[in-house]
Amino acid sequence: MSPKVLLMGPMPYVKEHFFAQVSPLAEIVQLSSVSYEELETDFTTKYSGVKAIYHFRDPGSFFGHLGEDFFKRVPESCKVVCHLGAGYDDIDVESAKKYGIRVTHTPSAVDDATATTTIYLIISAMRQFAKAEVACRAGEWKKNLPLARDPEHKTLGIVGMGGIGTVVARRMALGWGMKVIYYNRKKLAKEPGDFVVEYKESLDALLEKADVVSLHVPMSAKTKDLIGKAQLDKMKTGSVLVNTARGGLIDECALLEVLSSGKLQGVGLDVYPDEPRINQEFFKYPCVTLLPHMGTETWDSRDKMALMVLDNILACLKGEALPNIVPEHQ
Repeated sequence: MSPKVLLMGPMPYVKEHFFAQVSPLAEIVQLSSVSYEELETDFTTKYSGVKAIYHFRDPGSFFGHLGEDFFKRVPESCKVVCHLGAGYDDIDVESAKKYGIRVTHTPSAVDDATATTTIYLIISAMRQFAKAEVACRAGEWKKNLPLARDPEHKTLGIVGMGGIGTVVARRMALGWGMKVIYYNRKKLAKEPGDFVVEYKESLDALLEKADVVSLHVPMSAKTKDLIGKAQLDKMKTGSVLVNTARGGLIDECALLEVLSSGKLQGVGLDVYPDEPRINQEFFKYPCVTLLPHMGTETWDSRDKMALMVLDNILACLKGEALPNIVPEHQ
């Protein structure tokens, strides 16, 4: 009996190439289970012999989050869950490890598109373009639109200088002449050579200097509410906060309190703690630009991500080393 690859979510990206590469090595089956009980039965029947699982982040799905209840039902034949995305907080990697299943992700494939989304939010928040569009659609022209701020020669604070953060920093430094400061758990061993960056040894030190704060760290127990009341109080009056990483990095109640005070020039959000729900309190503030998690919503990026997923699935089926294992499983 040939092994199976289980698709937990749609795979329209590079579809023909994906199926052409995988089909000679394994039977491809689409998830149809809608409960854990049904899933457990299906693993002994139509999913029997599954060796690799493709996982697509879908907040509305019953299996949107893969935790202990999922992994304890996965058969021993399964060796890997290949996640379409750089962030993988929808997967309990410790539970996966407990049951002998490795997890892979698609880190570098998302860098360009997510950076583009970040830059849009930075420009919109600084220049108040979202607020201006609402005014246009309401027939108000520039009524109640105060003068905004330019990004040129301001200080950009990158929290998490990984792949996405570096692309954002490079584009804003070289394209808009912004000064770049960054905070990581430790200074980069090799900093970018084509533009200047300055390392800050603490988050507070960055917040006190940055005109724009952009978040690019993974979601974890340690980073939950990374930006709370104390951190928002440290930010400069008239500064901008942008988040394209994960919604749980920001304490929403604290952010709403600061917005009501008028301290911030603007905010740009693409992610939220309880997606797809957006806290409607944000709708009261025209200085907030809101997007529905558009970071990688392009065919180009999804194709690149799918090709990385494919590489990992093929490696599993051929018994080769997995190229994109999450750090916790390395």
